[in-house]
Amino acid sequence: MLGYKMITMAFVYPQTLTRPTAISCLPDETPATDPPARKLPRGSSQLNRWSMARSLRSGRRLDWSAQRKDSASTNTVSLIQPAISSDDEEVGVDDGDMSAGKAIYMVSDGTGWTAEHSVNAALGQFEYCLVDRGCAVNTHLFSGVEDVERLIEIIKQAAEEGALVLYTLVDPSMAEAAKHGCQLWGVPSADILSPTTEAIATHLGVAPSGIPRGAPGRNPLSKEYFKRIEAIDFTIKQDDGALPQNLNRANIVLVGVSRTGKTPLSIYLAQKGYKVANIPIVMGVDLPKTLFEINQDKVFGLTINPVVLQTIRKARAKSLGFSNQMESNYSDMEHVREEIEFANKIFSQNPVWPVIEVTGKAIEETAAVILRILHDRKKKCSMPSISKRY
Repeated sequence: MLGYKMITMAFVYPQTLTRPTAISCLPDETPATDPPARKLPRGSSQLNRWSMARSLRSGRRLDWSAQRKDSASTNTVSLIQPAISSDDEEVGVDDGDMSAGKAIYMVSDGTGWTAEHSVNAALGQFEYCLVDRGCAVNTHLFSGVEDVERLIEIIKQAAEEGALVLYTLVDPSMAEAAKHGCQLWGVPSADILSPTTEAIATHLGVAPSGIPRGAPGRNPLSKEYFKRIEAIDFTIKQDDGALPQNLNRANIVLVGVSRTGKTPLSIYLAQKGYKVANIPIVMGVDLPKTLFEINQDKVFGLTINPVVLQTIRKARAKSLGFSNQMESNYSDMEHVREEIEFANKIFSQNPVWPVIEVTGKAIEETAAVILRILHDRKKKCSMPSISKRY
């Protein structure tokens, strides 16, 4: 779908690291055998679609010719061959060549969530270069790095590849080892986590635990945990208009035509602890009466560009094996426009509902808009008295 962002980068989640037969601790010593050539990771189709959507929304043009040329002529070597997990083979991976670019290594002693999202947020500031000017970036995530030996192997590989190392290592000794290792091998690096942790520790006057998030016993079952589980269970049962009698129990209700991303957005919000119901708008089918009886401040409309919607529906119809007649009724441009116009009439009749344009937006972006509006309304902040597009 068009809700993901691409910046010519590949996420690699290594399960194991293949160690070379001989590793020297001296930066000027050469291995006895030539290191094997490292195959460039493959790009993500989800990221590709996200980039195209963001570029179209901002009026920019995509030019990948220069990057393809660089990709064909560039070859890199590595001491360590990260393995791509089977999950990566199934989800959002293309068979196309990955554009050659500068490597960024993300190293974590936990899941790597903090490192990955911090780097993604920072890379968002370089879209103008990553998308339009062909300065490709390849990112690699090394999670669960809990011993110095493995950490040094990763740093030595980064030195071979000329990569930037960004790390979130909670253990102070590991963070110090990463710092000195990068200095020894001349690898540019930055500690993402320590400055924030130290600032919070100073502010609270309490020392950090030094235990990685996700470590055994670190996250006991809490009220928040069970709240998220309950929200996810509720959201799954309320998907696609099911059980409308339970709408009053929902924290958020999403309304929109088919393929506007209601379900994935609902699940994302549920993981944050919000009970979400989504209602499809279908021509000729009345919306449930309970939708208009609940608190209207928690109802949100979703809309999308008709051209983009047609493209998504065509791909969906093909994947489901629709017949020509069924595909025509589902993805015909005239039918798509009629559905969107029908939805717009419903939105105009319910001006309290904020209407969010999801074209080119990632799920996280749409969710952020919804939560901001929801928070503002709870805090009695000023809101528009008529339906507003976001």
